[in-house]
Amino acid sequence: MGDPGVKPLRVALGERSYPIRFAADGLRGLPDAIARILPAGPIAIVTNATVGRRYLPQVRDGLHARGFAPVVVSVPDGERAKTLRVAEAVIGRMLAAGLDRTSAIVALGGGVVGDLAGFVAAIFLRGVPYVQVPTTLLAQVDSSVGGKTGVNHARGKNLIGAFHQPSLVYADLSTLRTLEPRELRAGMAEVIKVGVIRDARLFARLEREMPRLLRVEVPALAPIVRRCCEIKAEVVAADEREAGLRAILNFGHTFGHAIENLTGYHRHKHGEAVAMGMVLAARLSRRMGLCDGGTVTRIEHLIHRAGLPVEAPGFRRDAWRRAVLTDKKRRADRIHFVAVTGIGRVRIELMRVTDLLAALDRERESR
Repeated sequence: MGDPGVKPLRVALGERSYPIRFAADGLRGLPDAIARILPAGPIAIVTNATVGRRYLPQVRDGLHARGFAPVVVSVPDGERAKTLRVAEAVIGRMLAAGLDRTSAIVALGGGVVGDLAGFVAAIFLRGVPYVQVPTTLLAQVDSSVGGKTGVNHARGKNLIGAFHQPSLVYADLSTLRTLEPRELRAGMAEVIKVGVIRDARLFARLEREMPRLLRVEVPALAPIVRRCCEIKAEVVAADEREAGLRAILNFGHTFGHAIENLTGYHRHKHGEAVAMGMVLAARLSRRMGLCDGGTVTRIEHLIHRAGLPVEAPGFRRDAWRRAVLTDKKRRADRIHFVAVTGIGRVRIELMRVTDLLAALDRERESR
């Protein structure tokens, strides 16, 4: 197995615990890693055409050589794959191939593939094991860890889903070299988020090393990816089902998901929307007196240096309201807003949706 120079991690969830392994060998070590934790037999590989062209043959052949019977299920690229219709089609393909409760799923791709395949694993025959093989930066540092799975609904993002922990996360950093620059930058938004909410030293390191990270220099990027996974593993272990602490991982996402919803999930990548959402959240935090201007400036500058947008589109207030009300964190007329109090520190404010939108109006009018 290619060694990126960082140690594995473990997500500590009792009987649902699992390892996060890091590699840099083009997924050549993946079949052995799967064979160590799952019994040989039928196994579905859920992927898309883009990822499949690069990695499917060696993963499929490697699993076959170790006694597995791989069944390939290809899904559309992008958010259009995250629907109940596509999930049903994946299940139909698995049933037709004879997969049963002893079978497993490999999610080979980015966050969309991971969310969809994890959701199918949660509901197929009331639950089967699955392995996350994240091939994008966003998926490696965020969506592949923690067991959140799901698909979208016309009214909002990730409104249909389940908590279902993987058996293994296998993050191969060499796959990041094949990403388009825009995709890599989008993933950097989630890396910046981790620094803002939990680790001021990580944030400062991002400020110093952003050009190297965007060049995918593995010696620089590997410890960053591991630290992000470590922080998420700690948060998930303390609050698996988002009853409290885990909500801090949603910093920037209330507005980010609203932006995605209002632009039809095709204008902005998830990380781009989150970047704009983080800036809005930071500015509102300052307006609420929870942080100073210097904190907001550092967040804005780092997001800009990562090549991400900082200004959200100009939606009407009623449009913002409709989108925010679909947020899955809403409780009646209130919403959990993650406010920043300083680099590396956030707190959760239970706010009325009307108060949040009024603060957003004042902020946008001031600019």
